[in-house]
Amino acid sequence: MQCKKRHVRRGDGGFTLVELMVVIAIIAVLATIVGVNVMGGLDEGDQVAAKAQIRSLKDAVVMYRTRYKRLPDSLDALINNPKGIKFLDSDEVPLDPWGGTYQYEVEGSSKFVITSYGADGMPGGSGYDADLSSDNLKQDS
Repeated sequence: MQCKKRHVRRGDGGFTLVELMVVIAIIAVLATIVGVNVMGGLDEGDQVAAKAQIRSLKDAVVMYRTRYKRLPDSLDALINNPKGIKFLDSDEVPLDPWGGTYQYEVEGSSKFVITSYGADGMPGGSGYDADLSSDNLKQDS
């Protein structure tokens, strides 16, 4: 009796960029939820949520730059771009936890900054009114 060998076709394996971004988004949402519950304060929870959103926006801008070899002109380009690719999970750019818009500035050809003006909605401030920026996330974490 002769055994027949089956040829199993396997995929290429690995994860796609979209799958990785979904995992990162889920981790950011979970970090925000845990942050709100553990911190016990709404102000601190809002700051944690803003930092998570800024990280998510920063990742989306990096993905855009990788795809198009340039930085987007605005955060809206992460949703509305020439090829119709969405780099964010939502249909619009999120507002910060205090209802303000995130500020996006391009500095040169490869550097950018995403900023939330904090609870007071104005540049500067201290404590819960302090600005949160993609430049200073690492030192605040």
